This record gives sequence, C-alpha cells and structure tokens, in this order.
Amino acid sequence: MPQQSHKITIAVTKVKRDAKQSDFAYWQKQPYQARLAALEEIRREYHQWKYGAEPRLQRVYSIVKR
Repeated sequence: MPQQSHKITIAVTKVKRDAKQSDFAYWQKQPYQARLAALEEIRREYHQWKYGAEPRLQRVYSIVKR
C-alpha cells in the first residue's frame, strides 16, 4: 500500500498598516454576551497571572441592621 504524502502550503497576506481593520470595529459587531464572555476570560487570565489564584473576598462580611 503506497503512503500518501501531504503537502503543507504557507499562506501569507500583506496588509498595509492603514488598511488593517481595527479591533474596535470587530468587537462592535459582536453581541454583548460574547463581549462580556471575552472580558471575563481576560479578567480570569489576569488574576491567574498576577496573583496565581482566582480572586475572592479577603474576609467574610455580614450586614447587620442597626
């Protein structure tokens, strides 16, 4: 049985800096649920990188009526 060879091609697109679409335009087209999900993912990654853990309250707080 002969072996099939796969050929990998490299695709490169040159774009002028002025012609590049802005990220703002992309995110404006996304629904708010996708934008919030992306923001939450960025927030989690930041806290994992900065503090090494998921953010939590430092103390247990209770509200007492006076």
